[in-house]
Amino acid sequence: MTKPARRRVPVAVIVPLLSLLLGAVPAALAQAARDRIGTLGDLSASFQALADKVKPAVVQIFVQGLAPGRGLVDASDLLSAQSSVGSGVILDPAGYVVTNAHVVEGARRVRVLLARAEGPGKGASSILGRKGRWLGAQIVGVDHETDLAVLKLQGFDGGLPHLTLGDSDAVRAGTLVFAFGSPLGLENSVTMGVVSAIARQLRTEDPMIYLQTDAPINPGSSGGPLVDAEGRVVGINSALLSQSGGNEGIGFAAPSNIVRYVFEQIRTTGRVHRGEIGAIAQTITPALAKGLALGRDWGVIVSDVRHGGPAAAAGVEIGDIILSLDGKPMENARQLQVNLYRRPVGGKTLVEVLRDGGSRTLAIEVAARVDDPDRFAGLVSADRNLVAPLGILGIDLDETVLPLLPGLRAQRGVVVAARALKAASLDDQGLLPGDVIYAVNRTLVGGVADLRAALAPLPPGDPVILQVERKGELRFVPMEMP
Repeated sequence: MTKPARRRVPVAVIVPLLSLLLGAVPAALAQAARDRIGTLGDLSASFQALADKVKPAVVQIFVQGLAPGRGLVDASDLLSAQSSVGSGVILDPAGYVVTNAHVVEGARRVRVLLARAEGPGKGASSILGRKGRWLGAQIVGVDHETDLAVLKLQGFDGGLPHLTLGDSDAVRAGTLVFAFGSPLGLENSVTMGVVSAIARQLRTEDPMIYLQTDAPINPGSSGGPLVDAEGRVVGINSALLSQSGGNEGIGFAAPSNIVRYVFEQIRTTGRVHRGEIGAIAQTITPALAKGLALGRDWGVIVSDVRHGGPAAAAGVEIGDIILSLDGKPMENARQLQVNLYRRPVGGKTLVEVLRDGGSRTLAIEVAARVDDPDRFAGLVSADRNLVAPLGILGIDLDETVLPLLPGLRAQRGVVVAARALKAASLDDQGLLPGDVIYAVNRTLVGGVADLRAALAPLPPGDPVILQVERKGELRFVPMEMP
């Protein structure tokens, strides 16, 4: 059988084809490189646009106050003026700013530096630029459990640049975020990173949870916003975990949904009301599941029901498994506590429980949390309970109040029901709601009248050393007569 003859391509044709193909390869590579550069340029431009959108609403906060010295001599010889710098973000065009409570703690004067206005056209502003506008600020209220505070800028009722709060429940590990603030006093800086973890708890049994991020956060960043790629605030930068004192890639931000709850309550009422239903819950572990024959090794089980509480009235029983709260599945006890925390006191919440193999939904009234240190605020009035030199509203420790504070060291004193941060605090926290004052400069006080009488003869500027019981511990709290 004869094989077909192979067709030969003349060399004169091959050489031009190879030249054409080889010449096209570098051109294609160059075009791909140009495409990649264009993509990176677009990404960079989008980051710049985000920063331009966010920065006008970010403020620098300057706090002045007094602090006690440290040593083995009387504190009156060691009083010193102290100042600190933090960050904040405008969440309302009327001039309401949210920041951290520890930024304004002990403040006697608060000033805020607004971001500078840009020039009328592109390139009109100097790179170095000019300082923004200085404003005074009043502290509307603080919440120590979440380490959040709300300020009101003076002289504004509207028109200020502001940011909106996003949904922190929608944030997941890996979400791209940007941290804004004034780290180490460097005004209006921005850093980038991702959310490293959600619902991070810093202390055991702490009801507060945080977003963890590797976006660099340093001292001075506290109170600044953590924003997503759309420019929505998903957290307030609150703390960093560091062995060196600087950023090590482990920062924490208060989730925006908690910020929203605290911000709205402080702005409208000056304090935060916390809710509970009178049921103690535990996270189901494999050991609990096996020992109690629960049939599931995850979720939330009711370990106790407070007698006479809302949960008992609604029919909740020990051993019930809580499936959902207002339709949201509950995976652990901490999640349940945090979600109840944001429910308005006096409202109803729908709790789905599993009992004896069947589920049922119970409508339970949300009550004020029993151990809420602000629970005394509703028992006072300014004219009857004001102790002006200390900037507090006080209540006599009597037979009505004693049952609310079991286990106290003494049976007479003054309970701090509420306070104004204009008080001249000389320590890191000053007086807190729930504190019980027993003595002023070693003089015992039995009630509000005694406290006022002990303070009356002291001249302005004199130190006031208060003996206080706080959470079962005695301590001395230095103050200064205004």
